[in-house]
Amino acid sequence: MADSIATDETDRLIASNKVDGTAVYDMKGEKLGSVYNFMVNKRSGKVEYAVLQFGGILGFGSDYYPLPWDSLDYDTSQGGYVVNLDRSTLEGGPRYAAGEDPVYDRAYGEQVYSHYGVNYPY
Repeated sequence: MADSIATDETDRLIASNKVDGTAVYDMKGEKLGSVYNFMVNKRSGKVEYAVLQFGGILGFGSDYYPLPWDSLDYDTSQGGYVVNLDRSTLEGGPRYAAGEDPVYDRAYGEQVYSHYGVNYPY
């Protein structure tokens, strides 16, 4: 097969394995961290959160910050996602450490979304 079709990224779609590790920037172009993973609603099939890995040194001591998925915009010129928030807003947001697992229930979703000024739609 001389002409293979790219199956991991198109002009409007990206495979989940390529999202993990993608850089996240603030509006000034400063790197805040990277996408650790994202959480998909099993029933609707919609992505609810991008979990941002932030802080620490070389990934050690990092915390994980769930962000409403709709708060991320992909910027092709930066090759990453851009969020309209600053570092202090992020640092004050809901987070958890490695080895901790939040209960991703409705109350947690409302807490995450309200911190970023977004209505929790689920």
